[in-house]
Amino acid sequence: MARLLVKDCIIIPITGEVISEGVIAIEDDQLFYVGPARGLPPEWVADEVIEARDRVALPGLINAHTHAAMTLLRNFADDLPLKTWLEEKIWPQEAKLERQDIYWGTQLALLEMLRSGTTTFADMYFHMEAVAEAVIASGMRACLARGLIGYQDRLGLRLRSAEAFARQWQGAGEGRVTTMLGPHAPYTCPPEYLKKVMAAAERVGVGLHIHLAETRGEVEEMRRQYGRTPVELMESLGLFELPAVAAHCVHLTPLEIEILARRGVGVAHCPESNLKLGSGIAPVSEMLSKGVKVGIGTDSAASNNNLDMLEETRLAALLAKGLCQEPTLIPAARALQMATLNGAAALGLEDKIGSLEAGKKADVVLINLKQPHLYPVYDPQASLVYAARGSDVETVIVNGKVLMYKGEVRTIDEDKVMAEVSRCIEKFS
Repeated sequence: MARLLVKDCIIIPITGEVISEGVIAIEDDQLFYVGPARGLPPEWVADEVIEARDRVALPGLINAHTHAAMTLLRNFADDLPLKTWLEEKIWPQEAKLERQDIYWGTQLALLEMLRSGTTTFADMYFHMEAVAEAVIASGMRACLARGLIGYQDRLGLRLRSAEAFARQWQGAGEGRVTTMLGPHAPYTCPPEYLKKVMAAAERVGVGLHIHLAETRGEVEEMRRQYGRTPVELMESLGLFELPAVAAHCVHLTPLEIEILARRGVGVAHCPESNLKLGSGIAPVSEMLSKGVKVGIGTDSAASNNNLDMLEETRLAALLAKGLCQEPTLIPAARALQMATLNGAAALGLEDKIGSLEAGKKADVVLINLKQPHLYPVYDPQASLVYAARGSDVETVIVNGKVLMYKGEVRTIDEDKVMAEVSRCIEKFS
C-alpha cells in the first residue's frame, strides 16, 4: 500500500469549513484522512511527504464540458456567430482530422488542463478511442462520449460505434474513464434519432451528454419545427429519464428550469464560450436557486480560447453578479463548489470526486499562495476565485498519483506534444 502525506497546507474541502493548517493522508488511490494534523492517527506513516506550507489544497477542478482535441483549432476562426463558425469554418476543418490528430490534440489539451488544476473533464468528440488512450497515458480522469450528428448517421453506423465505445471503455484506466453517449444537439439530432440514442444508452447503462438551448436561434428553430423549446422537447421525448448533462442552457424559461431541477439534469455552464460566440448569458443564479446541478465547463479551445477553469470560475461568479446587479450572488465558496462538487454531480461522479473527504478518490490540487497577486490572504476561497490564475497551480494528484509536481508534468512529454501538434495542423494551411 502506497501512502502519501500532504502536510501544513490550507485545505478547502468544499463540503466543510476551511482548515487553516491541515494534512491530507492518501492511501493508494483514496483519501484516508483530511483535517487538522492532530487528528491523523500517530501510527499512520507516509512513504512520501509533500511539504505544502503557503499552499492551498482543494479538490481537482472538473471541466464539465469540452472538446479536448479542438485545441488544434485554437484561434483558427474567431469573431463569428455560432452557426457560421461551425458550418463554414470548424466542420470543414474537422473533416480533415484523423485518429492521430485527435490523439495529439487531446494530449495538448490534457497538458493545459493539468497545468491549470483540472483533473477531470467531460469530452464529446470523435475518434474517441484516441482520446481515451491519451487520458489513460496522462493519468487524468475523464467522462467520454462520441459526438453524434443524426443527420449524418442515416444508417446508424456512428451510433453503433458510439455504443461499442461506451461499452469497451467504461471503467478503463483503473476506473478513471467513464463513458456516455453524445447526441450533439436537438438541431442536429431529430427526435427519432434521439430515441435510438436513448435506447442505446439504456442498453449500455450510461447517461447522455448534449448541447442544449445554446442560442436564441436554436430555441426559435425548435419552436418552429416541433412547437416546443429544446428543454421541453427533450422532456417530451423522455430523454431526461436517463442521467444527462446539458451543455450551455443559456436561453431557458422558468418552466424549463423547473424541468431541469425536477429531472436532476446536470448543466455545464460555459460562460467564456457563450460570450465569445455571442450566444448570451445563462441564468445561473436562477438555476442554482431551484436546485439545478450547475457545473462549469470551458467548451473547446476553439471557442474559448483556453481551458483555464480558474478563469472560467471567476467569470461565472462575476457574470451572475453583474447580470442581476447583486454582488452577493454566487459567493466565492459557491463558485468553487460549482467548479468541483457540482461538476462531479452533473457527471454522476459525486460519490467519488469533487470534495476532499475520507473515502473519496485522491484528486488533489495545490496552489501556491506565496505570490504578490494573491497576498494578503484573508479568505483563501476568495483569493482563488477572484485573484488566482491557472499558472498558480503547482502540484496535481489524481487517483493518488502525483501527475505534476512544482510545475513539472510527469506524465506528458511537452516538447513531443508541441512537435506533433505542429505536424498535425500542417493540413490546415
